[in-house]
Amino acid sequence: MATWREVEQDAPQFAARVRARFDAGTNKTMASLRRDGSPRISGTELVFEPERITLGMMPDSLKLHDVLRDPRVAIHSPTLEPPAGQPSDWAGDAKLAGTLVVTEPTSADPPGTSSFDLRLHEVVLTYIDPDNTHLVIESWHPGRGWERISRL
Repeated sequence: MATWREVEQDAPQFAARVRARFDAGTNKTMASLRRDGSPRISGTELVFEPERITLGMMPDSLKLHDVLRDPRVAIHSPTLEPPAGQPSDWAGDAKLAGTLVVTEPTSADPPGTSSFDLRLHEVVLTYIDPDNTHLVIESWHPGRGWERISRL
């Protein structure tokens, strides 16, 4: 598992583009695992801090129960539609996957809120190349670093 700081240090341009996708809107989508192992999709917000990614959850929320039982999550950036007829102008979307670690709430957090740091095992950015001919998938993994592949 890695911190956001490690991604920024190893692949700063990639990290900046991923963060821009997440900063494009407030509401992100988080997948967690229910008690029976099936997936649950929930809205969430997160904050990129200088060295880490943090998020909070309201008391007794279903997603809170999910992550306290199994801290593995995947989080998707806000989805922005590509301009009509201009898919190469689409900024793409980003995904984070990892494990949530419980932290102490800050004084700014609402009472009863649970706070978490995200430890990363995958960061992905997907977009259409400028020539409008390929899907580009950039990713970062601990121990492997940054990679880029194109698909027709």
